[in-house]
Amino acid sequence: MRKGLRLLAAVLAAFVCSLSAWAQNIRVAGQVTSSPSGENVGGVSVRVKNMSIGTSTDSTGHFQVAVPSLPIRLVFSSIGYETQEVVVSSAATPITVSFVPSNIIGQEVVVSASRLPQRILEAPVTIERVSAATIRTAPVSNYYDIVTNLKGVDAVLSSLTFRTPTTRGFSGSGNLRFNQIVDGMDNQAPGLNFSVGSVIGLTELDVESMELLPGATSALYGPGGMNGTLLINSKSPFRYPGLSLQVKTGAMHFDDKDRDVSAYHNYSLRWAQKVSEKFAYKIGGEYIRANDWLARDYRNYKRFGTTGEITAGTLATDPNYDGVNVYGDETSIDLRTRVLNNIAVAVPFLAGYINTLPGSIPVSRTGYTENEVVDPKTINFKLSGSLNYKLGKDMEAIFSGYWGTGNTVYTGSQRYSLKDLKVGQYKLELNAKNWFVRGYTTQENAGESHNLTITTQLFNEAWKPSTTWYQEYAFAYLNAKQAGRPDLEAHNLARATADQGRPVAGSPEFKRIFDSVRKVPIPRGGLFLDRSDLWMAEGQYNFSNVIKFAEVLVGGNWKQYVLNSEGTLFADTKGSPIKINEFGSYIQVGREVIKDRLKLTASGRYDKNENFKGRFTPRFTAVVKPATDQNIRLSYQTAYRFPSTQQQWIDLDVGTGRLLGANRALYEKYDLINNPGYTSNIFTNPAQAERVPYVEIKPEAVTSYEFGYKGLFAKKLLIDIYYYTSNFKDFITRRDVVQFPGGTPGATFSGYSLVANSPEKVETHGGGGSIEYVLPKNFVVSGSLTSDVIKNVPAGFRAFFNSPKWRSMLTLSNTGFGPNKKFGANVSWRWQDGFFYENDFTQGDLPAFHTLDAAINYKSPKLKSIIKLGATNLLNQYYRTAVGNPSIGGLYYLSFAYNVL
Repeated sequence: MRKGLRLLAAVLAAFVCSLSAWAQNIRVAGQVTSSPSGENVGGVSVRVKNMSIGTSTDSTGHFQVAVPSLPIRLVFSSIGYETQEVVVSSAATPITVSFVPSNIIGQEVVVSASRLPQRILEAPVTIERVSAATIRTAPVSNYYDIVTNLKGVDAVLSSLTFRTPTTRGFSGSGNLRFNQIVDGMDNQAPGLNFSVGSVIGLTELDVESMELLPGATSALYGPGGMNGTLLINSKSPFRYPGLSLQVKTGAMHFDDKDRDVSAYHNYSLRWAQKVSEKFAYKIGGEYIRANDWLARDYRNYKRFGTTGEITAGTLATDPNYDGVNVYGDETSIDLRTRVLNNIAVAVPFLAGYINTLPGSIPVSRTGYTENEVVDPKTINFKLSGSLNYKLGKDMEAIFSGYWGTGNTVYTGSQRYSLKDLKVGQYKLELNAKNWFVRGYTTQENAGESHNLTITTQLFNEAWKPSTTWYQEYAFAYLNAKQAGRPDLEAHNLARATADQGRPVAGSPEFKRIFDSVRKVPIPRGGLFLDRSDLWMAEGQYNFSNVIKFAEVLVGGNWKQYVLNSEGTLFADTKGSPIKINEFGSYIQVGREVIKDRLKLTASGRYDKNENFKGRFTPRFTAVVKPATDQNIRLSYQTAYRFPSTQQQWIDLDVGTGRLLGANRALYEKYDLINNPGYTSNIFTNPAQAERVPYVEIKPEAVTSYEFGYKGLFAKKLLIDIYYYTSNFKDFITRRDVVQFPGGTPGATFSGYSLVANSPEKVETHGGGGSIEYVLPKNFVVSGSLTSDVIKNVPAGFRAFFNSPKWRSMLTLSNTGFGPNKKFGANVSWRWQDGFFYENDFTQGDLPAFHTLDAAINYKSPKLKSIIKLGATNLLNQYYRTAVGNPSIGGLYYLSFAYNVL
C-alpha cells in the first residue's frame, strides 16, 4: 500500500511538472551581483512585471524563471538595494544585474502594524524593524540581543541566554504584558509563563526580519499585548536556499573577582534546498556554550512573602542575615521563643539568665551563594526546520518545527535553575495571497529545573535538620554569652559551632546531598515537573480582493492550555491536568479616505476565556500625509490580558510563603474564604491591618492614546517622534496576607501571596524621538531619547513598572567602506537612568548604567564570507538590569560566517 502511494505521488509530481514545463517552456536565467564589490546577492526577488510569475536568487546570486513568451520586463528588488527593471528579449544570453546599494531610509516594508504590507514610513502606529542585513553587522553576540538597542526598549537579563524585552514600562523577567511571536506562533511557555524566544526558536542564520510594536496590540494579536508585541520572521527556503554557517568564539569574565576568564562559543548552521519550483526545505541548528554571568548581590534583604527591603548587615554583623543571592538563609526562626524558652523549661538553672535576654532573637540558617549552588555552564542547543510545498500559484503549505534545550537561570518569585529545559513548537500552515490558516502546539518539559531557594533550604535540612542546628546554636550562644562574650561575637561563635561539618560547596558530599534534593519533586525537594502544553488554531482572510472600497481583514483563533505539573507548580494532580480554553475573533477595516492624504483604519477583537467574561478591544488609527514622505499618525488602542495560567492555578511553596492563583478552588483549599488572611502590616501596625476576603479576579485592561510623526527629508534624514498616555484598569498584581489558625492573630501563622486587582486606575505616559541621518561615504548616524513614567500609584501598591524615566541610544554605522566597500562597522552607546526596581523576588534601587558595543567586519566575496570582530559592553563596566539578577560584563568575540545572505 505504502509503495503504491509513493508511486502515485511520484507520477502525480511528474505530471504536474510536465504541465508546468509545457505551459512555461522559455527559461530565462542570470545572476545578480552587488556594485561595486561584485559579491553575489542572494534572496533577491525576481518577478515578471504585470504577471504573477517570479522567483528569487540563490546563495550565489543566480536565478532561473520560466515564462510563457518574450519579450518581458523583469523587476529585481531587495531591501537595501535600489529596485531595477530589465527588459529581456532573448533567453539565449544570461542576464547580469549589477545591484546598486540604496541608502534611502524609511522605505522598509512592515506587516505587523496593520497585518498588511506597508512602508514603515506610513505605519499607523510606532514600529521598529530589524533586517537580516542589520543583524549581520550589529555589535551583539546573539541576534536576540539586538532588540535591546531599539528605541524605547527595556530588557531584563536573567542570565546569558535569557533576556526579556518590553516597551512602555512594566518590565521584568518573563513579562506577561508583552507578546513574542515567532513565525506566527506565540512562544510563551504555557506553564512557566515566560517567552522562550532567546532559548528556542530561530537560529541567527534563519532570521529574515524582526518587527517591534510598542504599546497596546491586543486588537490584532490577542491577549497579552498590553505593552507591545515582538514578531520574528524566518527565511523561506524558496528565497534563501544554500548552505550557511557561522562560528563565533570569544571570551568573557575579564576582571571578574568571582569567575576566571572563560570562553564563549556560538556555532550555527542552516541548510536550505529548493528541490523544484514547488518543493523546498530547510534545517538549522545552533549551539551556545559559556560560563554564565553571576548573580552576586549579597546585600541583606529583609523579606516577608514576596515583599521586603534592602537593609544594612552581613552574615558577620546580622544573625538573621538573608542575602539577595544567597540561598538557604531564608529559613529563619525566633531563637528566643522557639528554642531558648524551651531550654529554660528543660534546664531550670538557665531560666533566670535566659529571661534577661531580648524577647525576640531572629536567627537565619547559613546559606550558599549562587556561585556555589548553580553550575556555571550555560548551554543552549536549538534545532529547526520546515518543509514547504507550493500547492498552486499563490498557495503554500508549510510544516515547521522548532526545538530547544539547555541550561540557564531565570528570575521569578525566586531564582530558578532551568536545567535540561526542553521546549518544542510544531506548526502546520496553509497560506495564500489573501488568507492563511495554521495550527500549532507548544510542548514544554521543565527537565531537571528546580527552585534554588527551596532546594538549598532542603539541602540544609538534609545535612542537619533545623531542630538540631538551632539547638546546637542556642547552647553555644548561651555558653558564649555566659562567658562574657559580646552579643554579636556570641552569635558568630554559635553559628560556627552549629555549622561544624557543613559540606563545602563543590565537594563530593555537597554534590551528593544537593543532587538528592534537587531531583525530588516539590514539596519534598526542589524539582518541578512541568509538562504543560498549548494547542492553537487560527486563520485570517483578506476580503480586499472582493470588497473594493476598503481593506477588510477577518480572523479568529482557538487555544487550549493543558497544565500538567503533577502538583509541583499548579493545583493539579498526577494524571489530571488542568485545561483552559480560549477563543477569539477580529475584524479590521481600512480605507484611504482622501487619496495620498488620509487613511483611516478601525479594528475590533473579541476574546473569551472559559474562566472569565469575554473582552472586546477596539483600535482606531489615522495616518495624515500633509506632504510627500511626511506622515502624522494618531491612534486609539486598547488591550487586555486574562490572568496567566500561573495567576489562575499556581499553588507553590516558595520557602518564604505560598504563591496562590486566583481560582476560587485554591481559596477553598486553604480555607481563605472562611478564614481570610490579614494584610501584611498585622505585625507592624495591627490597628490598621485588615482582613482580605476572596474577590473574583478580573482581566486587566488598558486604554492608550498615541500621537506620532515620521518624516523623511532629502532622502537622508528620518525623524520619528511619539507621545502616548495609557490608563490601566483592574491592574493585576499580588498582595501578601497572613492567615492565623482560628482567625485570631498569634505566634503561629501561614503566609500567602494572592493575585489581586488594583482598586485604583494606574496611568502611564511617555514619549520620545529618534533621528537617523545618512552621511557621506555610506556612514549612518542615529540616536534616540525616550521616557516612560507611571502616575497615580496607590500607597503600598506594587506596580512592577520597572522602567527608567530616561534612556538614550547613539549609533554610528557603515555597511560598506574602504576598498570595494568590503569593510563594515557599528558602534552603539546605550544609557539608562536609575530607578527603584521591584518584583516578587526582591526590590531595591537599581543604579543607572551605560554600555558601549562595537563591531567591525570584513566581507570576502570570493569566499562568500564575513569576518567580524566585536564586543558587547566593550568598556567592561559591570551592571545589572534588575535587582538580584546577574552582573553583566564585557564579552569579546570573533566570528566567521559563510554564505550569510
